[in-house]
Amino acid sequence: MSQHQVSQSAAPRLLYQMRGKQLRSLHYSYRTEQAYIPWVRRFILFSGKRHPREMGKPEVEKFLTHLAVDRNVASSTQNQALSAILFLYQKVLGIELDWLDDVVRAKMPEKLPVVLTQEEVGQLFGCLAGRNWLAASLMYGSGLRVVEC
Repeated sequence: MSQHQVSQSAAPRLLYQMRGKQLRSLHYSYRTEQAYIPWVRRFILFSGKRHPREMGKPEVEKFLTHLAVDRNVASSTQNQALSAILFLYQKVLGIELDWLDDVVRAKMPEKLPVVLTQEEVGQLFGCLAGRNWLAASLMYGSGLRVVEC
């Protein structure tokens, strides 16, 4: 069996191990699982389908820099990818990576988020009725997300 074949068959087992034995046993949310698994898959594919045990700090830095420079992702997206890869190395593989100094960081957004005034919120709720009003009121008053509501 060639090294390429070993790497291809190792990746699904690794992702299965990450999902079943670590994310779920540590009670991470399903949404976290949905976010982390694709990032690890992208990292493996970006690195030529090499097993993460064969890679380390330089490859992780190269991937994260690629996301910021070539893919122009937001800083929160780059941080999510970093968290997924660190989870893989620390919790699944039991490997501590050195501090990642040489990563080009994605730029923080320059615009501040828009916040509605109390009057604007009142106008918005005035346009809603029934279930929609109830759902919006619950989310606004309690901080629930749409998927939680």
